[in-house]
Amino acid sequence: MPVTQHLIAWRVPTAAARLAVLQVLLLCLSWTLPSLTAAGPKAKLIDFWTPSNNQNSASIDHSEWQEILDSRLDASHPSGVNRFDYAAVTEAERVKLQNYLQRLQAIDIRDYSRPEQKAFWFNLYNALTVELILHNYPVKSITKLGKRFFSFGPWNDNIAEIAGQKLSLNDIEHGIMRPIWPDNRIHYGVNCASIGCPNLAATAFTAANTDSLLDRAARDFVNHPRGVQFKGKKLLVSSIYHWYIEDFGDNHESLIEHLIQYAEEPLATQLRQFDGKVDHDYDWDLNEP
Repeated sequence: MPVTQHLIAWRVPTAAARLAVLQVLLLCLSWTLPSLTAAGPKAKLIDFWTPSNNQNSASIDHSEWQEILDSRLDASHPSGVNRFDYAAVTEAERVKLQNYLQRLQAIDIRDYSRPEQKAFWFNLYNALTVELILHNYPVKSITKLGKRFFSFGPWNDNIAEIAGQKLSLNDIEHGIMRPIWPDNRIHYGVNCASIGCPNLAATAFTAANTDSLLDRAARDFVNHPRGVQFKGKKLLVSSIYHWYIEDFGDNHESLIEHLIQYAEEPLATQLRQFDGKVDHDYDWDLNEP
C-alpha cells in the first residue's frame, strides 16, 4: 500500500470519511493548480465606480509610466512577445513607478469622463502588475504570488486604494472594466506579466488612443501562435478564450467569428473553413527577456 494511502487508511477508518478527505484534497489541489476547464471570474459591477463626468475635459498624465515602458519594455523581441526587463530596473525607476501609482490612487476617477476612466484603469492595472513583480523579483511566474492560503496568483489581493475603496486586480478587471465597458478587447489590454498573455502595451493608454491600442493588441495576439494556431485539424487557442468565452459570444462559433475579424491570411481562411475540435493552452512563465 502506498504511504499516503496507508496514512489515510490509518487515520480515517470509515469509507465515508475517506471519501470526505479525498474531496478536501481534490479541492485544495484545484486551488493550487491552474485549471484548463475552470471559467474565469464573472463580470460583476461594483456600483461605487459607476459615476462619471463627461463634462470634464481634463486628462490624466501618464508620462511616468511611458518613461518606464520606454526604458524597460522590449516591444521588438523576436518571439513576438513584449518582454519587460525586471532585472534591469533601477532604484530611481522603482521610485518613479511608486510615485506614479501613488499619484493615480490619489485621483477620484469618478470625476472624469468615461474615455479618461478607461485609459486610467488599463494603465493602473498594468503598472500595479509590474510593481507586484518587481516587489517579489526574482520570481518565475506571477502565479507564485498571492497572500491567501492556496492562492494561485495575487489577483484577489487588495493592492490599491482609491477614493477610500480598496481594490484588487480582479476588482479592477471584473468589477469595473468589463461591466462598465462590455468590450471583449479589454482582455487584450490588461497584462498579467506572463508569456501567454497579450502583450504589455508599449504605449501608455490615453482617452485618445485606447481604441487603436486595443485593435492593435487584438491583431497582434490573434496572429501570434500563443493566441491562435492550428495543429493538424485541431484549433489551439489561448485559454483566455476559454476562461472568458462569455465575452466572445459564449460559444466556439462566435469566438471564431471574433478571431476572423483580426486574423491575417492564411489564418483567416483557415478559420473560415474550420469545422473541428477547439483546444486551449496558456504559458504562465514570466514575460522577461
